[in-house]
Amino acid sequence: MEIVVCVKQVPDTTEVKIDPQTNTLIRQGVPSIVNPFDKNAVEAAIQLKEKHGGKVTVISMGPPQAKDALKECLAMGADEAVLVSDRAFGGADTLATSYTLAAAIRKIGNVDLIICGKQAIDGDTAQVGPEAAEHLGLPQVTCAAKIEIEAGKARVEREHEEGYEVIEAQLPLLITVVKSINEPRFPTVKGTMKANRKEIPVWTVNELTVDPAKLGLKGSPTQVRRIFTPQQRTQGEIIQADTAREAVLALMGKLADAKII
Repeated sequence: MEIVVCVKQVPDTTEVKIDPQTNTLIRQGVPSIVNPFDKNAVEAAIQLKEKHGGKVTVISMGPPQAKDALKECLAMGADEAVLVSDRAFGGADTLATSYTLAAAIRKIGNVDLIICGKQAIDGDTAQVGPEAAEHLGLPQVTCAAKIEIEAGKARVEREHEEGYEVIEAQLPLLITVVKSINEPRFPTVKGTMKANRKEIPVWTVNELTVDPAKLGLKGSPTQVRRIFTPQQRTQGEIIQADTAREAVLALMGKLADAKII
């Protein structure tokens, strides 16, 4: 079974910086990690490979430093990695990103299953996976908490707020996964050494069959017009009292004064 996993290198959430000119994230020189949901996707793919055989290829669209994220995935147990990187892809929104990733997946060819994390922690849109499925003309199942493959079909437990849906779909298929699906393994020393020796190909716009008008900022219909820091909320009040009863009475008094009760 040929499995492709889409991964993203995201800024450490405590280090997010915005370019004031383009209103996009500054990634160069910012500490980065593999998007946590994508690690679950890689783990799910490796488990399916271990059970059914085949190959796992991880792909990422980003700057050259995204190779570090791909090497971490290789160290976990993925077989191949591809970096899609070109200045023409810069500033892409989810539609342009999914369009580019879909073109890369077509170039890989003969893919049975595509697995993505539910969402990236820097954007939280949960749109790239489903949009890539649309570009590829494939069925999709989102928010998977369990995946079983048998006789060319996937049986997926889809997690939602009220429980689970059990969905069966024919391969090829795109699935996005939630964190509860598994616990990602740690890269081994042997895996890390092997990953560091592996050459990761870089596909530019010249290697893909794409419409340049649909790439990067030019191909992004959604754009950030303004960024601002939210107003700081008023700090709460700590009620000091000798006993719990006195504290409760003081709280009740304040709520009554505010006409809340």
